[in-house]
Amino acid sequence: MSNPIAPNASLNYGGDAAGLICGYLLGTDTPPQEVDSVQAAQWLAGLQAGAAPSGQFLWLHFNLSHAQAVRWMERHAHLPEAFFDALKDRSVSTRIERDDDTLIAVLNDAHFDFAFEPSDIATLWTSVAPHLMVTGRTRPLRSVDVLRTAVRTGNAPCSSVALLAELMRTQASGLVDIVRGVTQRIDDVEDALLAGRLDHKRARLGVLRRLLVRLQRLLAPEPAALFRLLQHPPAWMGADDAQELRDSTEEFSVVLRDMQGLQERIKLLQEEIAASVQEANSRSLFVLTVVTVLALPINILAGLFGMNVGGVPLADNGHGFWIIVAVVAAFTAVAGWLALRGTRDQ
Repeated sequence: MSNPIAPNASLNYGGDAAGLICGYLLGTDTPPQEVDSVQAAQWLAGLQAGAAPSGQFLWLHFNLSHAQAVRWMERHAHLPEAFFDALKDRSVSTRIERDDDTLIAVLNDAHFDFAFEPSDIATLWTSVAPHLMVTGRTRPLRSVDVLRTAVRTGNAPCSSVALLAELMRTQASGLVDIVRGVTQRIDDVEDALLAGRLDHKRARLGVLRRLLVRLQRLLAPEPAALFRLLQHPPAWMGADDAQELRDSTEEFSVVLRDMQGLQERIKLLQEEIAASVQEANSRSLFVLTVVTVLALPINILAGLFGMNVGGVPLADNGHGFWIIVAVVAAFTAVAGWLALRGTRDQ
């Protein structure tokens, strides 16, 4: 049977009637060929009939917000029920599981317009079989766009598992950029702290810490499922593909350890800022206390001598005012000495 996909097939990158954003026919001996949903359905029909060329596999990337995307996959892709269950599942933590001879992966990545906000993380659902890799998302993702660019330029992996591993490496590279950006922002906050310019830096650190916590919670692969997969891979997965998948997960682990270090650094900065704010508040309270103590003698004497009753002492004395001033000054000096004595002992 001849290959139903013609070279240089046109492609609507905005998503066609089936919600297909992009599709590529890849192989070891042929250059990448772009396909649409009609050509993909023809190739998959040939695959089911056992007439698909050997050494080739198909990558289809869908927009799951499109109403026809899931229906098309159910009708033509013959994906396992576990994939559709994963689409309905609310758990979006990163994981790679085996369902018979198919790998079901749930990956998380930054939006294409990532702006260092905890909400700028979206999920990518993936099904990997020997001759077919299907990915679906609801919002544009950085890693998929980078992978599409690499495939279009001819730098495409030779197997579906290798394509999945390359996707995970691309995600790890994107996370490295995010970690660098967060590190630069933390450096700016630290420089401002050392210069004494707080200016709501605690709120900025809180946003960055929530971002790192969300990234680590969503991106850390579930170790048990991944261990089972690497120990007992499908029969069609070669040793090289399994090693590539193992290497890509190790790259993820390195980035996640860097995120843990940044979280600890942010925590220390938050504690230091809180200590600085508490110290500033303590100084303000101390000044207020000293002023209150120094004003206490004159307030007491003014209250006593200001009573409009008879028998006020020194009322007829020509030097009474200066005597009272001396008494107030003496009491104020004693009160000031008592207030400041504790600070000199520290």
